[in-house]
Amino acid sequence: MSNDAATGTPTLDGPQQEPPAHGLGASLLPADARAKTEGTFPYAADLWAEGLLWAAILRSPHPHARIVSIDTAAAAEMPGVRAVVTHEDVPGDSAYGRRIADRPVFASEVVRHHGEAIAAVAADHPDTARLAAAAIAVEYEVLDPVTDPEKAFAAEPLHPDGNLIRHIPLSYGDPEITGEVVVEGLYRIGRQDPAPIGAEAGLAVPRPDGGVEIYTASTDPHTDRDLAAACFGLDPDRVKVVVTGVPGATGDREDPGFQIPLGLLALRTGCPVKLAATREESFLGHAHRHPTLLRYRHHADAEGRLVKVEAQILLDAGAYADASSESLAAAVAFACGPYVVPHAFIEGWAVRTNNPPSGHVRGEGAMQVCAAYEGQMDKLAAKLGVEPAELRLRNVLATGDILPTSQTVTCPAPVAELLRSVRDFPLPPLPKDTPEAAWLLPGGPEGAGEPGAVRRGVGYALGMVHMLGAEGADEVSTATVKVHDGVATVICAAVETGQGFATLARQIVQETLGIEEVHVASVDTDQPPAGPAAHGRHTWVSGGAVERAAKMVRTQLLQPLAHKFGMSTELLQITDGKITSYDGVLSTTVTEAMDGKELWATAQCRPHPTEPLDASGQGDAFVGLAFCAIRAVVDVDIELGSIRVVEMAVAQDVGRVLNPAQLAIRIEAGVTQGIGTALTENLRTTRGVVRRPDLTGYALPTSLDAPDIRIVKLVEERDVVAPFGAKPASAAPVVTSPAAVASAVRAATGRPISRLPIRPQAAVAAAPSGS
Repeated sequence: MSNDAATGTPTLDGPQQEPPAHGLGASLLPADARAKTEGTFPYAADLWAEGLLWAAILRSPHPHARIVSIDTAAAAEMPGVRAVVTHEDVPGDSAYGRRIADRPVFASEVVRHHGEAIAAVAADHPDTARLAAAAIAVEYEVLDPVTDPEKAFAAEPLHPDGNLIRHIPLSYGDPEITGEVVVEGLYRIGRQDPAPIGAEAGLAVPRPDGGVEIYTASTDPHTDRDLAAACFGLDPDRVKVVVTGVPGATGDREDPGFQIPLGLLALRTGCPVKLAATREESFLGHAHRHPTLLRYRHHADAEGRLVKVEAQILLDAGAYADASSESLAAAVAFACGPYVVPHAFIEGWAVRTNNPPSGHVRGEGAMQVCAAYEGQMDKLAAKLGVEPAELRLRNVLATGDILPTSQTVTCPAPVAELLRSVRDFPLPPLPKDTPEAAWLLPGGPEGAGEPGAVRRGVGYALGMVHMLGAEGADEVSTATVKVHDGVATVICAAVETGQGFATLARQIVQETLGIEEVHVASVDTDQPPAGPAAHGRHTWVSGGAVERAAKMVRTQLLQPLAHKFGMSTELLQITDGKITSYDGVLSTTVTEAMDGKELWATAQCRPHPTEPLDASGQGDAFVGLAFCAIRAVVDVDIELGSIRVVEMAVAQDVGRVLNPAQLAIRIEAGVTQGIGTALTENLRTTRGVVRRPDLTGYALPTSLDAPDIRIVKLVEERDVVAPFGAKPASAAPVVTSPAAVASAVRAATGRPISRLPIRPQAAVAAAPSGS
């Protein structure tokens, strides 16, 4: 595929074919597109129930403190207040966690981060609930916070489990080997927030059997149910999670810290209780990307071929473990990038601090190391006097090469093809080639800089991500396909978070059964589990389950016909709702063949197993890998330090294009998110206290900040072990684009950009003449 210059959408190279109207390969519109466009889509914040109460959560103003006392009397006595709950009112497990149960529902003895939940209130009006929460008197003994992850090793334990969550000392090759050329670097990655369009919201409704139903925008409803049930002291079958409309998710929907207090209040009051978080509560309540400190030393020979990589990686997990173990594994495993490295020695740690909690955000672990190893490749190219793209080409990974974890790359790895595609794509015109009145200066349309101070830079980055869970995670999904009266229904607990699963499920059934009208049922925990929406797993695992179920229904449909005409079902095909035989003897419609019957089948999909990394960081930890190459073009005002991203040229390893329009949108969104990481997004803290937790203090890129995004190549080399051969689409550009922008700013300024987001003062420099 290439990019159409006029529209910016991907187009097929070579002879053009009319795209299918439906099925795999069609640009099928999402079923909810019209409702979302018109503003009628039902999000959790829109829910209502008879006798509704409103919830509010009291959060700690301190990042570290001992709780001396909690007095709820004043709040409980306020008119309209129906319940106040603290740690003393949690009937089951007092702490929860997806991997390690170390995060309390409500802080009891110690507060470990700014914004930690202390108590929750239910009242008949949202303002009453907030006033009551503010009226709860908490006496704190303020403690010195540990906010520097390097100091966490020697600090007093912040948690009974200690400050060290995980340590991975990866060792691969000969530690005594050295290269003729050595470059070193220290890199820092800031704290990125998922910043969802819609803040967290939910509705909990008590059930007659003493259980509770929770309506919320969950991305992993079965895990959320199990965690909540344990805290409620209930069997899981007495807690039901119903997934409402999810307004996008890049990890922020995975924290049940909003849902558990909601359910407790519903159980306590016997009434439906609704919570709609403010933007500040959203920033303080959910997990963020791990701030990371990275030290690197690259060894290469005189030709620029890598000999050895040494690195130390320190993830700031914040107060609780969450996904830090998995993030560290990805960071350590991918610390050398998609390059052949004969010898690697990577040491990684994830530690607790009194900073805001870190967790799963798209491309976790891989994004941080990509920014660092690509900074090292730029340094190595400069030291050797080699073009940055050429140096990378001399070292790129390919199928059959071995990762520093000793895992062989068995999936397609067209890294060199991707890099050549973006390198050879025509560069955008320089500002001097256009009238001065048409210049868009760094800083926006009314940029304050002078055209003479603007320097252009071109930079490159290669990124890689893993697919599905890792290190022995049991990836499995179940789906049911039903067909009746010419309409198909898909039942699968895979949550549509904006990644396009609901559309893909419709396409799969259309392709397999020739039925155009396909509905995807809403998700709740009465259905079999499908797992979390992350790492492209629903495209692979849930999509695979849908395909298997649809094929089973197809067999049920075709077997009677095949038997009647004395042939096998393989000799029959379904196209555009018609069933035909290879010899033309049989021709009928799917509706006629159904003859009023209802057909259905349930199937599972489980990919091949992986294994945990061992004590030296070795093991087949990943099911598969996906790769991306990006060339960034930026304009930098070297007097003001302002930066404008002019163009991002993207080439990506996608396995197979299942929905061209949707794929383009996913890539463009991923690139834009990465630009925010590179230039603006940083949730700042002062001694652990979040500064300005709102969308004014936290600067997201807007449409004015989005550059031209050119999808110059989509490599469709199918992964034979994946259903449809497709790979995840959005995480790879998120991982790669921040490093590409930093590389371009280095090229424009000559400065060693080593911190993300890039501060204006880091981009203030004289540039080489003629740039």
